[in-house]
Amino acid sequence: MSELLIITGMSGAGRSTAAKALEDLGWYVVDNLPPQLIAELAVLAATAEPRVRRIAVAVDVRGRSFFSALADAVSTAERSGIRTRLLFLDATNETLVRRFESVRRPHPLQGDGAPLDGIRAERKVMGELRGNADTLVDTSRLNVHELASKIIALFGDAGDPSIRILLMSFGFKYGLPLDADQVADVRFLPNPFWVPELRAHNGMDAEVADYVLGQEGAAEFIDRYALALQPVLAGYVRENKRYATIAIGCTGGKHRSVAITEVLAQRLEGAGVAVTAVHRDVGRE
Repeated sequence: MSELLIITGMSGAGRSTAAKALEDLGWYVVDNLPPQLIAELAVLAATAEPRVRRIAVAVDVRGRSFFSALADAVSTAERSGIRTRLLFLDATNETLVRRFESVRRPHPLQGDGAPLDGIRAERKVMGELRGNADTLVDTSRLNVHELASKIIALFGDAGDPSIRILLMSFGFKYGLPLDADQVADVRFLPNPFWVPELRAHNGMDAEVADYVLGQEGAAEFIDRYALALQPVLAGYVRENKRYATIAIGCTGGKHRSVAITEVLAQRLEGAGVAVTAVHRDVGRE
């Protein structure tokens, strides 16, 4: 059954942080969608092939026909067979004032007044919606990392990976991957390029993989590097970094780095870690 989560609440209470956390979990997230369009989005999601399983829509007080349009949208979604929930994010007036002052941005409803005037006006508009919320989260004492962790705990599936790793082989002669979070160099291993019968093959071929993995230090490197990455990945999860790129390089990105990447991907996969292996420079020579 598809799910529709409507994210709303007080301006400055963390709506954008919640939306980003849900997006990292694989939800289809639409930010600042007019409430009148939520019903259409729900119908499209219910009839899509394959069906969009989890949708989150962030809406705020700037939608003028807010209550009637939102109520109609929820009714339409439920008639379409979509489970609908409402998440309301709140914080104390003092906290919200402090947040608006720190970013030097006006409250959307303050007009010619102060941020507190806008916050008080918003509370009047949002009062009924707050009372109808399925989940209420007070973010007054939460930083962005703590709020993201709470959202993940509330709306993540048991099978959702804690972190997704892109494990990339590359050739140093073609340049470092600009988006790499970690880079390892396996040029300490003998190069199959200098073995005539292996030169035309790459690290995904059995004969090259056997040659590379059979070299002194290859297995030890894989064991120790996988072990060294464990606290790093755990730290990424604590800081709500849900995606990371780890690059493994050799001279041309064809033999050694490819073979090592394939084995390391198998080693890292599992226990909340999803790994995708890509080989940037295979076929480039």
